[in-house]
Amino acid sequence: MTDETATGPKGPASPVLPDPPAPLRADPGPGPGNRNFRLFFAARAVAVLGDGMIPVALAAGLLDAGRPASSVGYALGSWMGPFALLVLFGGVLADRFTARRMMIVADILRLVGGVVLTVLFTTGNPPLWAVYALSALAGVGAALFQPGVASTIPRVAPDVQRANAVLRVSEALMTMAGPAFAGLVVSLAGAGAVFGANAVTFGVSAVCLALMRLAPLPGDDAKRGSMAAELVDGWREFLARSWLWQVIAVWTVYGLTVLGPMLPLTATLVTQEHGSASYGVLMAVNGAGSAAGGLLALRTRPARPLAAGAVALLGVPVNTVLLASDAPVAVLGAGQFVLGTSFAFWLVMWSTSVQTHVPQEALNRLHAYDVAGSLLMLAAGRALAGPAAEVLGLRQVLLGGSVIGVAVMCVLLLLPSVRRLPRAG
Repeated sequence: MTDETATGPKGPASPVLPDPPAPLRADPGPGPGNRNFRLFFAARAVAVLGDGMIPVALAAGLLDAGRPASSVGYALGSWMGPFALLVLFGGVLADRFTARRMMIVADILRLVGGVVLTVLFTTGNPPLWAVYALSALAGVGAALFQPGVASTIPRVAPDVQRANAVLRVSEALMTMAGPAFAGLVVSLAGAGAVFGANAVTFGVSAVCLALMRLAPLPGDDAKRGSMAAELVDGWREFLARSWLWQVIAVWTVYGLTVLGPMLPLTATLVTQEHGSASYGVLMAVNGAGSAAGGLLALRTRPARPLAAGAVALLGVPVNTVLLASDAPVAVLGAGQFVLGTSFAFWLVMWSTSVQTHVPQEALNRLHAYDVAGSLLMLAAGRALAGPAAEVLGLRQVLLGGSVIGVAVMCVLLLLPSVRRLPRAG
């Protein structure tokens, strides 16, 4: 989940990294005067907006064409598979060819795929193999794009926490706006138009990234080994930071038992008992909570960011307990708001810790290890949620996740390297 400086058994074994050289600090920070940050902000905002359109477009396009409901799941799975398999290589490629170049290539790939899907859905009933293949192409693009996000933020904003918080608020709002916008476009012009709008977002993102002017890093022109050697070197960097691998090790349990099952079980329980409209409202409330969590992270400066983030995550079990307790929709909404706020605050603290304690030359690969591990555990947790609910009961699984969630956060706070990790700078 994060990246940090190497630590010893009693906490950080070395001081935080020195400030980057002057060229990287030329911009004043997130705000009107920072051209690079404005461009990166715009690229992220439109890309997240576009990502939120895809599930709605696939569901509307495939179901309206008479395809089975399972085809929507297969199409989304065709995206996740290549992403999970290739994101580690995306980290290596970002180190080899610079993160900005790889993100632009990724946007172009997804732009091309979106244009083809637009034509296929606009002109007729596209074959499923083509939809699956183009979804897989989008997954490849995401695998090339995602590792570079972590290393770009410190280069465009000296105030890394503020930048992460601003981006988190924007992403929360765009995550809510994407499905709503897609639903409106589907009703007016059909699924093909949504894929067209999605393609435009990737085009805008690519242009914004191309317009950024970043000072070169010392390692940009360094001689590189083979792909395998780069992956091994990234793994060594990962193990050298005890706080980093300890958080991710704990997070694998958390993703498998708490976060992974939460989404499908919430969807099942709320839809069955309160209807799909109520579920949609609760997801919007969750997004509002995420925006609030980003604003909270914008205003607070904890001396121990990871410890503060772990304490905030104690709000997650509040939501799962309410879900398991036959609470009315209004109370469930309060739980979703707390969930969104808690998780967004943690993500800002985690991202900031990683980006300020890990050297730039290793950041892309370490972020890729983080993303790959988290994604695999989330996917496994979602896949196992249904069978576990059938055997143990849906509410029992939610309550069990609540207990595990509290235990996991206590473990994080008991780890000296996590609890004592200081704010960089």
